[in-house]
Amino acid sequence: MGQVWFYLELGLWHVLDLAALDHLLFIAAFSAPYGFNSLKKLIWWTTLFTIGHSLSLLGNYFYNLNISFNWIELLISVSILIACIPLFRKAQPFGRTRSFFSALILFFGIIHGFGFSRYFGMMVPQESATKALISFAIGVEAAQITIILAVLILEWVLVRVLSISKEKWQWVVGGMIVSQALEMTYQNWPW
Repeated sequence: MGQVWFYLELGLWHVLDLAALDHLLFIAAFSAPYGFNSLKKLIWWTTLFTIGHSLSLLGNYFYNLNISFNWIELLISVSILIACIPLFRKAQPFGRTRSFFSALILFFGIIHGFGFSRYFGMMVPQESATKALISFAIGVEAAQITIILAVLILEWVLVRVLSISKEKWQWVVGGMIVSQALEMTYQNWPW
């Protein structure tokens, strides 16, 4: 039982670690255009992201895929920039292209998972890999749902209670996330 809690907690802090903002920025970016009435859709999207993340951890753990860490880090920051696109649109974000957006989130989950896969592979013993991966994924999912709820609560307070326009909310959140993602892109550019 101690191993389960260890990997669950590792999954939680992998996402909530303020020194590694990629999950937080990505989840906040795709959550910010929505309100509580879209919670089910947002949880579905974060579950797809977690599935993709887990697939790349699993693939790299068992098949030792030779993926360039430098390119993965660059793609992670680019994925955050792409997730910000709906924040700057007036129309309902990805309304007609929901299936495409779902597939994109799954793909971005795979990319983000590769960013952690080397570390995960070094610390997980072969005999407990499945238990570790499931526990870790549950921790990741719980942390990402926490981020969604925090973003939705902040949106509700600012837009619904304090009457800040939805457009201003999205532009401010988008600007903050884009600035961080551009800095990450610059830092991770494979010069």
